[in-house]
Amino acid sequence: MALKIRLARGGAKHRPFFSIVVADSRSPRDGRFIEKLGTYNPMLDKGAKDRVVLKEERIKHWLGVGALPTERVTRFLADAGIVERPAIRETPKKSAPKAKAQERMKQAAEAARAASGEA
Repeated sequence: MALKIRLARGGAKHRPFFSIVVADSRSPRDGRFIEKLGTYNPMLDKGAKDRVVLKEERIKHWLGVGALPTERVTRFLADAGIVERPAIRETPKKSAPKAKAQERMKQAAEAARAASGEA
């Protein structure tokens, strides 16, 4: 059984509230889970102490058993000092401007240099 530590959404429409749970990876997002490990309230300010609440002992237990946290939960755990912060992902090359757009940017930069050189 592949275990995940992930977020399960609750709350009302436009008022999200998440539970941090350990669940089988095949179960639905808001469906059956094994244990509730904490909460996350994105509506609170980033500095609020109740924004992310974690049960550290239980999280360490489930990590030891082999549960894998999702990317967002890994950030929360890193902020709490439970796991190491993952390496920052690089922007995919797919999102870089295409050849024509890069050429136009070079021409615009050259024109700006020429205009500042004349002035």
